[in-house]
Amino acid sequence: MSEVKISAEPRTEFGKGGARRTRRAGLVPAVLYGHGEAPVHIALPAREFAAAIRHGGLNQVFTIDVVGGTGATLALPKAIQRDPIKETYEHVDLIIVKRGEKVQVDVPVTLVGEAARNTLVVNESNTLAVTAEAMHLPSGFEVSIEGLEAGSQVTAGDVTLPEGTELAVDADFVLAMVTAAQTAEQLEGDSADAGEAAAAAESEGSTEEAAS
Repeated sequence: MSEVKISAEPRTEFGKGGARRTRRAGLVPAVLYGHGEAPVHIALPAREFAAAIRHGGLNQVFTIDVVGGTGATLALPKAIQRDPIKETYEHVDLIIVKRGEKVQVDVPVTLVGEAARNTLVVNESNTLAVTAEAMHLPSGFEVSIEGLEAGSQVTAGDVTLPEGTELAVDADFVLAMVTAAQTAEQLEGDSADAGEAAAAAESEGSTEEAAS
């Protein structure tokens, strides 16, 4: 993954009011820190930042050039706050990285294929923590569940990692489980049991009211 160059403006307004004004101006409030550097409060162009994340994913590396700064800085999103309704970015924490440095990131995992018939796939984790060189971070992993029977598990050790990437969790870390799906008869039985339990509870309540 190559870095995306982006310009940023120094940010002098803080608090909720300042953040709102920053966002109204088409910018995303952000803070840049790491490697012993004092935190720098900046504002990123919202459209450019969103396009970069859309294309490169949440682990996109940026070359950030702050207006009036001393030079460009490589940085990686550490935490992103997003408005789930407006689908806009509210705030970004960026951590400084160096070329050749290894960093730990959470990489999205996608299950592909279909498990065996009459099974249900339960996702335990949609991401996998790995360690990789900052300029060669994987954007995502795919793991096949094709034909897996009930009782099977998909673990971190099942993921094929690119060269230079290592697991940051145990190989037996569970990403997904395949269980037996309930049959129509079982579902009807559960429904009947629930109905009987509700009726018994109602009858017990009526008896207690009569006794009082």
